[in-house]
Amino acid sequence: MKRQGKNIILTVEEYNKLLNDNLILKEELAQLRRMIFGKKNEKFIPTNSLSRDIGNKQLSIFGDEAIQEPEKEGVKEEKISYKRQKKNKKKPIRMALPAHLPREEEVIEPENVPENAKKIGEAITEILEYKPGKIFVRRIVRPKYLLPKQEQIITAELPTLPLPRANAGAGLLTQLLISKFVDHLPFYRQRQIFKRQGVELAESTINNWHSAACRLLDPLYGTLKKQIQQSTYIQADESPMPVQTKDKPGSTYKGYMWVYHSPPDKMVCFDYQKGRGQDAAKIFLSDFSGVLQTDGYAAYTAFGNSPNISLAACMAHARRKFEKSLNNYAEIAKHVLDRIQKLYEIEREIKDSESSDIQIVELRQEKAKPILTNLKKYLIEKSIGTLPKSDIGKAIKYTLKLYDRLEVYLTDGRVLIDNNLIENSIRPLALGRKNWLFAGSHEAAQRNAMMYSFLGTCKLNNVEPFEWLKNTLNKILDYNIQNLKELLPGYKSK
Repeated sequence: MKRQGKNIILTVEEYNKLLNDNLILKEELAQLRRMIFGKKNEKFIPTNSLSRDIGNKQLSIFGDEAIQEPEKEGVKEEKISYKRQKKNKKKPIRMALPAHLPREEEVIEPENVPENAKKIGEAITEILEYKPGKIFVRRIVRPKYLLPKQEQIITAELPTLPLPRANAGAGLLTQLLISKFVDHLPFYRQRQIFKRQGVELAESTINNWHSAACRLLDPLYGTLKKQIQQSTYIQADESPMPVQTKDKPGSTYKGYMWVYHSPPDKMVCFDYQKGRGQDAAKIFLSDFSGVLQTDGYAAYTAFGNSPNISLAACMAHARRKFEKSLNNYAEIAKHVLDRIQKLYEIEREIKDSESSDIQIVELRQEKAKPILTNLKKYLIEKSIGTLPKSDIGKAIKYTLKLYDRLEVYLTDGRVLIDNNLIENSIRPLALGRKNWLFAGSHEAAQRNAMMYSFLGTCKLNNVEPFEWLKNTLNKILDYNIQNLKELLPGYKSK
């Protein structure tokens, strides 16, 4: 840079650098505006699919300007008047109340009924009602009998209780855990609910019950881990987990929940680790053999060198990169998003057809492979004249780097096009984190991982979590440890 009088002379390199910096700042500003004012979903609607039946004008949400269709030459615009026609409003049809719900019958007789009146029918009205959950005391009475001849006292055996030394039954333990990990109610809020019913429960007591219940379920958690590790197709992801520790008073330690999901077995396992390094995944997947589907995080790259593991990537993560580039690089981003959308249309067609794995591969090879092949050529061409640090440049680089992994699903009918299912499994953790904020210790974080594993597996198998957990707490002490897998949600004997 040189100064000549009042003018500043820039070299070509300096001028290009300023242009690049200006472009990056514009992208950052666009992303900030989107975070504050923009949409949160990633839905992409192609221009040609927009409906044109919205009239001649449409108000813009950013101003009073109207979007007008161009007038056709030689065609006069005719003014058409519309009269609003009265529509015959249909009376709403009330849905029948579920037949499985218990009925509490209430009979109301009319007043002053003559003795000779004859009953000819009934007018029945059904309404939904609700009684708040009530806490009660289960009183187990076991009579004692003296046998005079044997000089012996006999009494019935006490039924197996989940926590023999505690005065909490399986129903109460289940309610506490389901309310926290499914309904996202921290224990202190549940204490307030019980207090309104006249029951005072100390915070330390509830925490001790939680810890004891998790120790009881720990062998079943180990069984769940083994079942997923023996699967031949796993999706993996990770999510931060704030933990309160003595080492960092006044702040939280950033741990991580590593999540592993087996689509064929409909099981999910949360594994808490203190860091995000690849060692955590290496330990869990040390004996794994099959397809591992992940995002582009570098910690998973090392598994590509394993002869027993084939890495697959997630199309949704690639799509997300281009969706963020729509504002500044509409032409390239729309082209790529349109092609990815066609790939998803093929997957919906496959899902509706309920095809076998072999048929799925044939359909993908016929319809999806040409789209991916052409898309790769397009991205290579566009990468030449694109700034590497721009949003579109990063999107192209990310996608091309993982392209071999993105194509894995074409040759394996079990593998899905993305790992959205595992992200759905992580969602309850994110919701819960907003309510209870952090785990009280590393041990508490691992207990949380256990409960999210069980309840996430319940959700995948459409199993009612309260009934499953209550039955499991009642059974597990008397169950043969060799057959523990039979207690897992949705277990089906092979």
